[in-house]
Amino acid sequence: MRNFAIIEAPSVLGHIPTHLGVAAMPDALLNAGLADRLSARKAGRVESPTWREPRDPDTGIMNPQEINAYSVLLADAVGGVIDQDEFPIVIGGDCSIVLGTMLALRRRGRYGLLYIDGHTDFYQPEANPILGAASASDLAFATGRGPAVVADIESRGPLVRDDDVVAFGYRDGATQNYNRSQLLPSDLLALDRHAVRVLGTETAAEEAVAHLTRDEGPDGYWIHVDVDVLDQSIMWAVDAPQPDGFSWEDLATVLRVAMSSPRAIGFEITIYNPDMDPGGLSGRGLAATVGKALSQFANQ
Repeated sequence: MRNFAIIEAPSVLGHIPTHLGVAAMPDALLNAGLADRLSARKAGRVESPTWREPRDPDTGIMNPQEINAYSVLLADAVGGVIDQDEFPIVIGGDCSIVLGTMLALRRRGRYGLLYIDGHTDFYQPEANPILGAASASDLAFATGRGPAVVADIESRGPLVRDDDVVAFGYRDGATQNYNRSQLLPSDLLALDRHAVRVLGTETAAEEAVAHLTRDEGPDGYWIHVDVDVLDQSIMWAVDAPQPDGFSWEDLATVLRVAMSSPRAIGFEITIYNPDMDPGGLSGRGLAATVGKALSQFANQ
């Protein structure tokens, strides 16, 4: 059982100008009762530097220095929770927060990453189709690919080894190819939406966890969820909704399997934009699904 502690990480430093409403995600999910469902302590909020739109001319990325600085602050907060033998629940914000959460773990040793996302987020800056937003490249940066300011934070890059990553549930393969994204490395375990469907959600999640807990593997692993992994019919409040995504039940199953291992060390959730969800239906569904899936592992 875990003692959950929620860290609010409302950073939009890696996101696009039309979808900065993701900064309100922590407030929305907390107002929908997520902390109460998890019997979680509220461990604080890490405010981010000011977002700026122009690409940095040297790196081709928006806000690279600010992302570096924010990652250090978020890593400090996550590390503080872990040091108290608590399980961090980080609510974003955009996907670039993974650099801060993985930095917290990299300071402690070798840890893996279960990357549950509708996209692989592996673009090199020059091929990034969305204005240099780090949220389209954060998995590449976390694995040490990209300018040092975001790919070698604290001179600790890569924050996670290729063979300690599972990319799970993505369905943007054709778009990646069209935009000439760099390829996922061969030793990274890639289970796209089609593979998850063929295997069955539970079996695919079990394979992912088996990979992250294998002999000679990492000491533990972090769970990342970008809610655009969900089908657009139930999660429309994201910048890149797509059909053929996960159901609420699919997400709950993956989280249950991932949390069943004692080597799961933390969890983050990103990209839900309350500004795009009048009435808050998607947000309430998200809070309920995550709450139900994780509450069975909570110390009450």
